[in-house]
Amino acid sequence: MRPSGPSAARNAPGRRGEQGGAIPVVAVRAYRGNIGVYFTGLGTVTPLNTVTVRSRVDGQLLNVHYREGDMVRQGDLLVEIDPRPYQAALTQAQGTLARDQAALENARIDLARYQVLVPQRAAPEQQLATQQAIVRQDEGNVKFDEGSVAAAQTNLAYTKITAPISGRVGLRLVDPGNIVHASDTNGLLVITQMDPISVIFTISEDQLPAVLARTRAGQVLRVDAYSRDMTAKLAQGTLTTVDNQIDQTTGTIRIRSTFANNNNGLFPNQFVNARLLVQEKRGVVLLPNAAIQRTSDYQFVFLVQPNSTVTIRKVTLGTTEGDITEITSGLDPDDVIVMTGVDKLQEGSRVEAQISGEAPPPGNGETAVGAGGKGARK
Repeated sequence: MRPSGPSAARNAPGRRGEQGGAIPVVAVRAYRGNIGVYFTGLGTVTPLNTVTVRSRVDGQLLNVHYREGDMVRQGDLLVEIDPRPYQAALTQAQGTLARDQAALENARIDLARYQVLVPQRAAPEQQLATQQAIVRQDEGNVKFDEGSVAAAQTNLAYTKITAPISGRVGLRLVDPGNIVHASDTNGLLVITQMDPISVIFTISEDQLPAVLARTRAGQVLRVDAYSRDMTAKLAQGTLTTVDNQIDQTTGTIRIRSTFANNNNGLFPNQFVNARLLVQEKRGVVLLPNAAIQRTSDYQFVFLVQPNSTVTIRKVTLGTTEGDITEITSGLDPDDVIVMTGVDKLQEGSRVEAQISGEAPPPGNGETAVGAGGKGARK
């Protein structure tokens, strides 16, 4: 029985294929292009800011000015607490302040009078000293009252709770009509910043030097976020920072990347695949993975020569991205490589190659693959 396949070709490199009709195959051209070097890690979508909104005063919850799931802006009114007790406290503080200000004004008038009479020996010096102390005491009372007014105004302002950050409102935690307290631990609602948002993922400690070398050089590294099954690209962002410690138990380090998220493609606590673009190789020879054959010792391709025969060509592989691989040695751009039908080939087999993406050649099986094919190297 005649041996066939790559092993037969290696045992008899000068052997030709059957002398009958050419074997129909689908081929592809090697081409020059760009390919990225990516580090991939499983990550979690993590908001840059999450705030639990709590009441800073006690009172009855009167009005809620948001709906669950609303996007709110910083400063938007969210909740109103009954302001009447705090308005009354403010009025009292303002009244006390007015009374003590009047007392201070009167004490100052008396002090000015004694300052004139004492040099004329019309009043004792002790009276002047006492009046000076009364003025200082009244000034202290006024300052205390001013503080009470400011505190009452602050408490009154706290009855209108506004959004501390821009973001998405979660589910309501307290319904209108309930009494809320400043000591409540659950809060009234939670606001999560959605845009921008970050993804924290891990890379191997062996990959860290390459990342640090580029960030120290001032490069902004791109990060793509993909769905868990790697079928959909969710967002594109940039590397923000690298953690300051390597996890000794896993040999990995955490990285934070930031994404614009105006379409809400990323959701807090969502698991995603993060792909960090470390380097983009430009102008390299590329070939589809399906055209590359492998043995336990090396990789090779079936190169279609201008006379429509194939020869086995060993190749050296570089970066693989998706279904494309970089060929670092063994091929030139426009070399024609068999992609499907290789199971029937051996060294010297005659083929009728249909190049993927190109119109079929005119005529029948004796037509060469065209000027783009390269001859065998010596």
